Amino acid sequence: MCHCKNCYFKWITLNSSLSLSFAGFLDNLGPYNFFIHCAVFFPALGYIFLPSLHCETRIFLHHFNWDSPAKMASTEWGERSTAELMSKYVAKDTGIGVPNEGWRICLAHEFKEKRKPFQAKDVSLSNVLEHIGLGLRYLKWWYRKTQIEKKAPFIDMFGPLPLRQIYGAPLGGIGGGTITRGWRGEFCRWQLNPGMYHYTTVIANQFTVCLRRGCQTVYQQVLSVERPPTLQGWNWGYCGEYAFYHALYPRAWTVYHLPGQNVTLTCRQVSPILPHDYQDSSLPVAVFAWDVENHNDYDLDVAIMLTMVNGSGHKDDKRGGHWNEPFHLEKDGQAVSGVLLHHCTPVNPYTLCIAARHMTCGTTRQVSHQTAFSPKGTCSGLWSDLITDGRLDSPTGPSPPVQKGEEVAAALAVSCSVGARGRGGLEMSLSWDMPTITFGSGERRHDRRYTRFFGTKGNAAPSLAHHALLHYPRWEETIEEWQRPILQDSALPSWYKSALFNELYFVADGGTVWTELPEDSDVSGGLRSEDGGLPAQPTAIKEYGRFAYLEGQEYRMYNTYDVHFYASFALVMLWPKLALSLQYDIAGSVIQQDPTERLHLMSGQCSAVKAKNVVPHDIGDPDDEPWQRVNAYLIHDTANWKDLNLKFVLQVYRDFHVTQDQEYLRDMWPICKAVMESELRFDLDGDGLIENSGYADQTYDAWTVTGPSAYCGGLWLASTCVMSKMARLLEDEPAYLLYKDILQRGSAAFDKLLWNGKYYNYDSSGRSLSNSVMSDQCAGQWFLRASGLGDGEFQVLSSLKSVFDLNVMSFAGGQMGAVNGMRPEGVPDRSSVQSDEVWIGVVYGLAATMIHEGMLQEGLRTAEGCYRTVWERLGMAFQTPEAYCEKGIYRSLAYMRPLSIWAMQWALDGARSRRLRDDAPGQTGDSTAPREES
Repeated sequence: MCHCKNCYFKWITLNSSLSLSFAGFLDNLGPYNFFIHCAVFFPALGYIFLPSLHCETRIFLHHFNWDSPAKMASTEWGERSTAELMSKYVAKDTGIGVPNEGWRICLAHEFKEKRKPFQAKDVSLSNVLEHIGLGLRYLKWWYRKTQIEKKAPFIDMFGPLPLRQIYGAPLGGIGGGTITRGWRGEFCRWQLNPGMYHYTTVIANQFTVCLRRGCQTVYQQVLSVERPPTLQGWNWGYCGEYAFYHALYPRAWTVYHLPGQNVTLTCRQVSPILPHDYQDSSLPVAVFAWDVENHNDYDLDVAIMLTMVNGSGHKDDKRGGHWNEPFHLEKDGQAVSGVLLHHCTPVNPYTLCIAARHMTCGTTRQVSHQTAFSPKGTCSGLWSDLITDGRLDSPTGPSPPVQKGEEVAAALAVSCSVGARGRGGLEMSLSWDMPTITFGSGERRHDRRYTRFFGTKGNAAPSLAHHALLHYPRWEETIEEWQRPILQDSALPSWYKSALFNELYFVADGGTVWTELPEDSDVSGGLRSEDGGLPAQPTAIKEYGRFAYLEGQEYRMYNTYDVHFYASFALVMLWPKLALSLQYDIAGSVIQQDPTERLHLMSGQCSAVKAKNVVPHDIGDPDDEPWQRVNAYLIHDTANWKDLNLKFVLQVYRDFHVTQDQEYLRDMWPICKAVMESELRFDLDGDGLIENSGYADQTYDAWTVTGPSAYCGGLWLASTCVMSKMARLLEDEPAYLLYKDILQRGSAAFDKLLWNGKYYNYDSSGRSLSNSVMSDQCAGQWFLRASGLGDGEFQVLSSLKSVFDLNVMSFAGGQMGAVNGMRPEGVPDRSSVQSDEVWIGVVYGLAATMIHEGMLQEGLRTAEGCYRTVWERLGMAFQTPEAYCEKGIYRSLAYMRPLSIWAMQWALDGARSRRLRDDAPGQTGDSTAPREES
């Protein structure tokens, strides 16, 4: 029996009674806070430097001690924080099939630290005064966007997301929308309309368990710790101390011990996130596989009921016209039944589907349903229906459309008999069918990727459910085969294995869209391949579709390119065809131009939306028309940013190195030459090294940089290196000679102007803070190493050691990762609102660089601080932010850049491959890990 003072359970018998206006905004904000709030913060992106680089160099490597135990990379404070998440768990049950590795938390856990989003009070007065003009311009733009155009701003500085420490692994594949379940089981984050999120917990969406012995119900409980003021006819308040949640994306487990019943339930949540799969990975489906353990000496009948509201908690749930209907589908010798919930909105209508399989492991399951019920009031009728016989009434025919102001829900129950001391299993699925979408402008219609296999008519929900319930065992085999080598690697610490797979959530839950390319589309930018341009419909896009994901759930721009530079490792390693598809889209937009004049908020000057032969910042806002209108970002004129063109060139060669796709390299070569020619204009003195222009003209878009800089200079030199490499491969001798010469002269200038004997200075401006230590100063070297180029020169190793000693170990006791900027005397650089932040994605890239250079333990220690902070201390699971400071605040939840943790795995794979070759001379093997090239 449960003795928890915070909860109770009930034995149940059949006779039991189970019971912001704009003016007000300005008044509240005040003049000082108004200017602060307006003046700063915009999407920050990030990287930085590289030492002397040469294309033709020797390979210099430290050898990793792969035999060292993983505990060397896991700290005592880290292990304590992991244990804290499970400290309230009082049961002994471990569930069925729950892996050892992953993120585990007791449902009764409460996070002690409650952080706030970046706010006005967090900005220094000097920064406020510096950005008063920006604040006024932003306010004018924000008012027009929200009050006149009735649109959501792409970044809402007045409405940052508050931290809700509730999220778990999202449901669904890639590009078809996502529904996120919290780690306590709530359905709480919705992205069905492409790229547009709302954060509503729909309390009626629940799992309920019913236990029957003989012909009598002995226990019926909503598997939720909540005690809501509605639905009082249901038995709420499950004791969270008897359950835990475990996530290893794309799967998650919840283990429930039923107090007093001697029964344990394990719910396994499976989504089809399958590397190198371009069909099932696109499906908007998830499966809930339930394992039941009966520890009693008598048989039990067990039923699981899923209730689901027709909608997502959005205001349009009450617009009227929605209706439900039951269905039964038999195909391939298997029968599936359930309820379809038709959500009939004028824009992007969809159908939700809850379903169950009639046969599991050769045993028949009883499937029953309630087509429609109102999720208001006590809802005791549905509760009594289940309690009577463990089944629902299963009426036939559709429900009538609901009236305006009303909501409708449905329920599905599946049951089985479990013998004494035995086990049983049940399977249910949730799917949604929104086959054709429009973005905010409503100008064009786009077919989602999965429609290639299931059609565009909007009637695919039953087939999707049937496919998911039949094929999810194969999905799990694929997932286990993919994850097994990493999970079984004893040289890797447990926190890293959790971080690597769980951070991958953003590939699906980054507002992601994956669409088919219309037959009449032309992505070449107007310059055909015969003229040195791109094919009108490159194979990568025609065959594998178009892919886009947001910079962040709060920073609503698709494929923000300076950030994708970091995150791209996840795509190119796991879905390389999507990585190439994205690159073709970016390449096509390079050639395009949009001469429309607009005001840029930072400078207050007008310039073209998109200049020719430069890489765009992003491919558009989902509330507008992505791909058609690029550069939703209007803070800076990014045509003059120093990093975007370089990041394109570096990714082209890195992608070729990974895929060995010769056609891709040939197609990209003219685009690379065009953007490098544009970049050459920033070498003002002709010394082979570009200069920054005295403002924040790169991914750190609030951190001013002047003259040659470690970050952009390093990216430039790395780009000239790969340009000469690609020129050789493509037999373009003039280009080879040009970029070889620039590399030699630029490397000399780089060392002369920026090297101080220990690391590369932030920039060469001579300001008092120009010698700050930037954590991201080796970004160029990182990409060279990841592409099989570069070497371990003294400057690289010395710089990384300085970063580790200062930015990591001298910041927050070495327990929070690497701060962006650190002064040589060991205090953070506070010259901007970004210099004293930790950018999680930058830290993972830094850790990858350290691993490439043989600093394995330093790299793991650096990254561990971020994982422990985000996932175990701050409660930011499945919403990893762009940034946090040492105390108090965070910025931009659920951000793209932390996918860069896959660059760590790329570095680890490459290091191990090199070690194996060193141990077995002459043996090349079949490894797909990165190869070193001279």
